[in-house]
Amino acid sequence: MESEITPMMDASQSFTVEDLTELMTTAPIEIDNQTTGSSRPMTSSSSRGANYYFQCIVVIIGIVGTATNGIILYALIASKQHRKHVLIFNQNLLDFVSIFFLFTTNAVKLCNISLNGTRGYWLCLTVLGEFLNWGPFLGSLINLAVITIERYLKIVHHVWAKKHLRKWMIQLLVPFTWICNRKQK
Repeated sequence: MESEITPMMDASQSFTVEDLTELMTTAPIEIDNQTTGSSRPMTSSSSRGANYYFQCIVVIIGIVGTATNGIILYALIASKQHRKHVLIFNQNLLDFVSIFFLFTTNAVKLCNISLNGTRGYWLCLTVLGEFLNWGPFLGSLINLAVITIERYLKIVHHVWAKKHLRKWMIQLLVPFTWICNRKQK
């Protein structure tokens, strides 16, 4: 028998979040030696169950993380420390946004929404594509590097930092951490 290459889904079928998860965990093209039968790959119930429980755990961690980061942000604003520790406040804000979008993305994946039409396309592109997660996450990494450099200069090169390091320089780095991570794609 001759092998033929068949796509996993044809264009007339609608995609769901479960289908996208299945597509991400299997090969995009399946070689089928049979001329009859389904071309959809079979997944075991244990792998689907493990993925479901993993997403549930991520949603729970996301809820707790969003709440605790929100409390920390509120405490910094209420005590007026957000003006004194600009980079620490920015780090907490980036973490808050990142964990919020991580929670939102996994909650939408659990809902198993049909991805038909324009609404489904944009939902898949923005939320399910995890585009919203990566921007604040990369900004958080950049901000951690900035905090490290600032603390290094203040401790190791104290005299130089007193002379040359200005408050406006540190405040200029805050929008940089939000903007520069957008160049990744």
